[in-house]
Amino acid sequence: MVSFFRKKKSDVDFSALYTDMHSHLIPGIDDGVPDLDTALELVSGMMNLGYRKIITTPHVMWDLYKNTNDIIQSGWESVKNEIDRRRMAIDFYAAAEYFVDDHFDTMVEQDQPLLTLKENLVLVEFSFVQEPIELKKIIFRLQIKGYQPVIAHPERYLYFGANRSWYDEMKNAGCLFQVNLLSLAGYYGKGPFELAEYLAKKKYIDLLGSDLHQVRHLDALQNYPAMNFVKKLVDSGLIQNHLL
Repeated sequence: MVSFFRKKKSDVDFSALYTDMHSHLIPGIDDGVPDLDTALELVSGMMNLGYRKIITTPHVMWDLYKNTNDIIQSGWESVKNEIDRRRMAIDFYAAAEYFVDDHFDTMVEQDQPLLTLKENLVLVEFSFVQEPIELKKIIFRLQIKGYQPVIAHPERYLYFGANRSWYDEMKNAGCLFQVNLLSLAGYYGKGPFELAEYLAKKKYIDLLGSDLHQVRHLDALQNYPAMNFVKKLVDSGLIQNHLL
């Protein structure tokens, strides 16, 4: 199959993905960038890596980051306006990364509008420590409301490594999986890398995201050692970033 990647002097080129759909580039509202200058530095760095669209996804995690649609919209506008002022050639949008907790369950139950990646695609995450209570019930309720869950970095929930049938159940239920690019490079350690590799072999990876929070993440992407891994995934035709 012909690769869709442009040939550049550097082997690090994510242009075939076109869109990065997981990052934290709105200043001061979560654990992502602290200020506008850092946000613009990271946006510029992503452009240099070949991206032409960014959908940034601040946390909505009620115990820590009580972000509402209005807060996210306001922060997005501050970044977008500066991107436009500087005539940076990239499309910049905002959605959210929703932590599956009681607050999120209430939002879904009460039909509060969710910020989506596109149409009905909702990015959701869980605790890294333990499986959330009634996870399948919440996922099902989200689907009943017309949304399609996109599970953020499923390879980082190490407790599912001991029960990998969970991945089959979530895929069979219609969930999409978004794996972090840095997991494929071993950035988070052996456990997430092995689970990312497992998901790739199962052909379960639908989207690849940077999960960009800070400059050191950008540095790791700029010195990315796993381009062949990414190229094989893109050439498989399964990766959907370019459709967002």
